Amino acid sequence: MTTSTRRLLLAGGATLLAAPALRAQSAWPSGPIRIIAPFPPGGSTDALARLLQQPLSQSLGVPVIVENRAGASGSLGTAAVARSAPDGNTWVLVFDTHAVNPALIPNMGFDTERDLTPLLQFGTAPMVLTAHSTRPYKDWAAMAAAARVRPDTLTYGTIGNGSLAHLTMALVGRTTGLQLVHVPYRGGGPLAAAALAGEVDLPIATRPAIGVHVDSGVLVALAQTGSTRSPTMPNVPTLAECGVAGIDARAFWGFLGPANLPAAVKQRMEAELRKALEIETVRTRVTNLGIDLEPQGEEAFRAFLSRQIRTWGQVVRENNIRPD
Repeated sequence: MTTSTRRLLLAGGATLLAAPALRAQSAWPSGPIRIIAPFPPGGSTDALARLLQQPLSQSLGVPVIVENRAGASGSLGTAAVARSAPDGNTWVLVFDTHAVNPALIPNMGFDTERDLTPLLQFGTAPMVLTAHSTRPYKDWAAMAAAARVRPDTLTYGTIGNGSLAHLTMALVGRTTGLQLVHVPYRGGGPLAAAALAGEVDLPIATRPAIGVHVDSGVLVALAQTGSTRSPTMPNVPTLAECGVAGIDARAFWGFLGPANLPAAVKQRMEAELRKALEIETVRTRVTNLGIDLEPQGEEAFRAFLSRQIRTWGQVVRENNIRPD
């Protein structure tokens, strides 16, 4: 057997060995893709999933189904993905509760960092601390002065016990010494209604939840909770600008799959998601949701989640916070 013949046989054998793997990669996606929105219809995760549904279906050539599987602050739907096969057919679109749940819910049935692949972080949004326009304070300094004169009387409202807004204000209290009273509501709708009615002194939520009341003048924006000013709220100072240093509390939205996904599947899905986010109508609607669009890939998203889990886990433990 000549050397050239031997090389041809070896090359042919390698091609035959690689063929099943190549076919498996090229076969994806071969059927419907399911995106789980782990909250009820109408929320931001549901809206974002449905916004991506059509462009993903067109580019991937298969049906994309959005399934609402709500419960336990998003952990029930996320658990279904953590337990699913790593075939690229099941994904979840999470919100900031994803990083808080490990500390609040000790028996979720999965490990947030071990059992999931953080494929792409879409963007973030700071929360905005507001005051009803009938209150005498119109900025952070006046509110803080009032709180110090009358400790444990000013109330702040959030979308629920253990929410990111609740944890943020607990951290603000520890940092500043302000003694404010937490009033949890069961979701963004009840909080917005209470804010509009003036039932709570200091509503705090993301801009999509209460921004319309700021725009109408019913609420006055006192501070935003990101480390820098959001483009959606360019005239609202950050907590750091108000003299409260070291707090960066932003809601985030991200796309995850089960652990051990094939590299080719991850690369293709991330590319298609990024392509969808470049569509002008999609970008506009994402911005209208109050999200600062800043896509981050797997490694950056993984590092961000790790920091969030540790930061807010510490706040939960230090303040002995329990879920509703």
